[in-house]
Amino acid sequence: MNSKFTQIVRIMLGLILIVFGVNKIYSFIPLPQPPQAAADFMSSMSDTGYILTVVAIFEIVIGLMLIFRIWVPFALLLLVPISVNILLFHLFLDIPAIGTALLVVVLNAILLYKHRVKYKPLFVS
Repeated sequence: MNSKFTQIVRIMLGLILIVFGVNKIYSFIPLPQPPQAAADFMSSMSDTGYILTVVAIFEIVIGLMLIFRIWVPFALLLLVPISVNILLFHLFLDIPAIGTALLVVVLNAILLYKHRVKYKPLFVS
């Protein structure tokens, strides 16, 4: 689990999560204008006043956990619903920007597979 490949994937995923999580809060990376449906959806989530902030904090914390190797199998499980929602958002509302979403899902899947032994007790009765 500590091969160079796994380390690169883990660090890359952690950096992606931290950068995009911080960008949700401070907006330092200019993103292209999404389609109207996606913009409306993001606007409604932003209007709640907390959803995007909570997601951003989760992304940052999970990213830091991955980079500093703190509870990596747990961090990967926490990331599953977030990464699936990122993928579904882009699949249904913003297909042109689906690249990063696919990258996050693939990197998460690779790391989940690499740590599969840690998850076996969850599926044994």
